Amino acid sequence: MTERYAKQDEYENVPAVYLKYGKYSAILLPTIGGNLISFRNDEKGNRYLREPEGAEWASFVAKPLLHGIPVLFPPNRYDGGTFTFDGRVYHLPVNEERTNNHIHGFVYDAEWTLEELAEDENESRATVSFVFDEQHPDYGSFPHRVVLRQTFVLSSDGLEQRFEAVNESGQALPFMLGFHTTLNVPFAQGSDVRDIRCGLPIGDRWELNARQLPTGKRLPLRDGEQALAAGQGDPFFAGLDDHYAAAGVDGGRNAVTVEDANAGVRFVYETGDAFKHWMVYNAEANGSFFCPEPQTGMVNAPNVGLPDDVTGLIRLEPGAKWTATCRMYDRSL
Repeated sequence: MTERYAKQDEYENVPAVYLKYGKYSAILLPTIGGNLISFRNDEKGNRYLREPEGAEWASFVAKPLLHGIPVLFPPNRYDGGTFTFDGRVYHLPVNEERTNNHIHGFVYDAEWTLEELAEDENESRATVSFVFDEQHPDYGSFPHRVVLRQTFVLSSDGLEQRFEAVNESGQALPFMLGFHTTLNVPFAQGSDVRDIRCGLPIGDRWELNARQLPTGKRLPLRDGEQALAAGQGDPFFAGLDDHYAAAGVDGGRNAVTVEDANAGVRFVYETGDAFKHWMVYNAEANGSFFCPEPQTGMVNAPNVGLPDDVTGLIRLEPGAKWTATCRMYDRSL
């Protein structure tokens, strides 16, 4: 019988959900951003997400953005925190003083509610939700009641993240979503960065100004980026904090791959065609983790001055639901 469970316990003294199905396991922290902080292949000892443990725990609690899969709603930066949609002016709090921008949204550190915890012969799963409404201190900046829900499913196929957003307000809203997914690279014990080859589904790079906002101009990929786009790149070839149009949408897989020649394993992170842009961050080529961040829309999308079908800005009507599914799994080389 396949080993499996879906249970509540604690992780570093905070409530946690532990999922197990066959060779895979995962840990979810509902009260810290609904963040899935661990996805492992227990048989091989591989840890695919950067986990906040030991000395990193305190910094994670203070700013839970560089571990696991933080939810960005809305994602990345907005010029002065201000934009206009449907004739309404939004004023998001400026929380990045050095750029005078709003960054990363309202929910990555919020307390989410555990709705379901279950397992059967096919899977182990957990559902968490968050209601952004009048009770949130930033509701005045974004006056829409929105229900966000994530279901994480472990099975023999790996990890599936099902996400939905429902507009329960009386007006259409500018919907923008991303994940600050932080991958542990290398992910296998005994490997180092020389064993790694990475693939990113990136097309043109968006030019960013000194405040890290897109100018609207497309730039050709550099040599290191071309290698990443070809599936055989080094994610630490240079310090990266860059923005790209996705190349894998409209029928493509839109998938990140990380191959470890020493471990003989390929890790795959599929996001589907709902995410039309990527941010890629590697903390000045740190050599231990990097963040391929899928986004539905461009950074500063409402202010860029390009058509919505280019920026990816989504108009979510009252009562409408938006859904997407991402997957993580591994395969032998």
